Amino acid sequence: MFGFLFKSFRKKADDMTFWGHIDDLRGYLIRCILAIVIFSCVAFYFKSFMFDEVILAPGNPHFITYKVLCKLGALFNIPDLCVTQIPLQLINTEIGGQFRYHILISFIAGLILAFPFIVFQLWMFIKPALKENEKKYSRGMVFYISSLFTIGVLFGYYVIAPLTINFLATYQLSEAIKNYITISSFISTISVLSLSMGLVFELPVLIYFLTKIGIISPAFLRKYRKHAIVAIFIISGFLTPSVDMFSQILVSIPLYALYEAGIFVSKKVYKAKEIVVEDEPEEQE
Repeated sequence: MFGFLFKSFRKKADDMTFWGHIDDLRGYLIRCILAIVIFSCVAFYFKSFMFDEVILAPGNPHFITYKVLCKLGALFNIPDLCVTQIPLQLINTEIGGQFRYHILISFIAGLILAFPFIVFQLWMFIKPALKENEKKYSRGMVFYISSLFTIGVLFGYYVIAPLTINFLATYQLSEAIKNYITISSFISTISVLSLSMGLVFELPVLIYFLTKIGIISPAFLRKYRKHAIVAIFIISGFLTPSVDMFSQILVSIPLYALYEAGIFVSKKVYKAKEIVVEDEPEEQE
């Protein structure tokens, strides 16, 4: 099952000593850390833009997502989609809270911006251990992983986070209870939702590797498609606490598209494995 991984690293081990591996890996890690630090410093410098235009923007009714929802509400005659005000009052309860979250947001921004470079460095470390046919069918992996992560982060930031913030900020048990949201709660909501969607959008890549090592197959994914659809709607319900079905469907569509993309990827991997198996006897001769 995990044979191809062991063979790959065994092949690389034949050409390099253990300490050579460690030294090689250290160089890649240093470059990754350096990239994160550089991008984090840039984000730290542009404090006003990072907080006023990025982090705090989903809490403003003039945010682009709310404008689009308002237009969709008018188009489909769903007035509840139009957000005119968000009763959100942010407070800081720690003396060093604002400075600490300035550093945290800068680090998260640095990590997101440096993610394509990190994936590239990881690929450069693994690439020498791959066979020629594995390199051929893994071509473009850095681009796909980086693109899916970026799209997922943007989807989480522009779709999931605004819907969640609007619902939770306007939800009331009683008019006597006022919401005073701490900056830590607001920032954690934005960052967790955005980063988690970035990871969720890596589903096709995960399916690629699971198919590669033989855990799943295209037939398996097609067989459990109906179960996956139910699971997607349940996940969408958790991601969008809003009670309207429109928001849930809005989140479900890209998640289902990712699942279908995963089936396509799995099918491609299976075809590639069949070609390799057919070619192996000829190589042995």
